[in-house]
Amino acid sequence: MSVTRYVTPLREGGSLPGIVEADDLGTYVCKFRGAGQGVRVLVAEVIVAGLAERIGLRTPRTVALDLDPQIARYEADEEVQDLLNASPGLNLGTDFLPGAFGFDGEPPEGAETARVLWLDAFTANVDRTWRNPNLLVWHGDLWVIDHGACLYFHHGWSAGVSDPARFAAQPWSAEGHVFVDHARDLDRVDAEVRELLNTEVLTDVLDQVPDEWLEGVPGATSPEALRAAYVEFLQARLEARQWLPQGVS
Repeated sequence: MSVTRYVTPLREGGSLPGIVEADDLGTYVCKFRGAGQGVRVLVAEVIVAGLAERIGLRTPRTVALDLDPQIARYEADEEVQDLLNASPGLNLGTDFLPGAFGFDGEPPEGAETARVLWLDAFTANVDRTWRNPNLLVWHGDLWVIDHGACLYFHHGWSAGVSDPARFAAQPWSAEGHVFVDHARDLDRVDAEVRELLNTEVLTDVLDQVPDEWLEGVPGATSPEALRAAYVEFLQARLEARQWLPQGVS
């Protein structure tokens, strides 16, 4: 689908996402490939959103949005113009949740807080602290958003795909996490979630990432090879337990 109108910027984050309308008549939060973090952040968004859905968490649907830079002609803000001009082609859209409000510290009844903690540990998320919870409450339910700070390992792939065993064993600290007090349930959740994920599921998740965002690196020069590398890293992590917060496992 294509962006038909840029509505307004969202200035909460450093990447300057914006609310846009598309030709399917939907309204989306758009994260732009021309932002400073690059397309690997968009890849992480799609992968972790897919994992969240498969383990039973709510997260806004992701779509690929085609952007014609000509739309920048109608924007008065020069910063927005520069970002739109730097983002031709496919960008990331997530469903806009009208009326949603930011997490205020009290999880809705029945919220899978320990499952959120598990997802963040598994994907090495460094960005769900009280400073930036990246959680919304919509229609009484908890939604996880903004997954771009996960899967840090791929930012080191410029020189080539690294060793998945290193990521598999990399510990993750729950210190400062908004749900650290729910870590007592991690062992139970860990056993439940591992029944929901396998190589086939991981492969399906990676199939949702557009080829255009999978920029080749030494040792994985095609989109197919890069998808296989992500699956290998995530599978290695799934087969390990060292990354669970210390004192919980």
